[in-house]
Amino acid sequence: MAITSSAKKAFRAAKKKRVFNLRRKAAVDRQTKEFRRLIAAKDKAGAAKLMPAIYKALDKAVKTKYIKANTASRLKSRSMVALNKLG
Repeated sequence: MAITSSAKKAFRAAKKKRVFNLRRKAAVDRQTKEFRRLIAAKDKAGAAKLMPAIYKALDKAVKTKYIKANTASRLKSRSMVALNKLG
């Protein structure tokens, strides 16, 4: 357990940050999981409709520094490639 006052404050801040990070992670995971399900089902229209939500979740994750910008770019690119492969 934290002893100094600054360590106690850092601990409190980390607890608060954890809630936001978990929420951001859930948003990204939920969108990508649904997208993968639609791709597996070969539902191009549904997957295309979901792309803005995926982009939004990834962009917010970058904005809050949950993931790095290049990671988000890579995930966006791979999602679009998977969508375009459906034909």
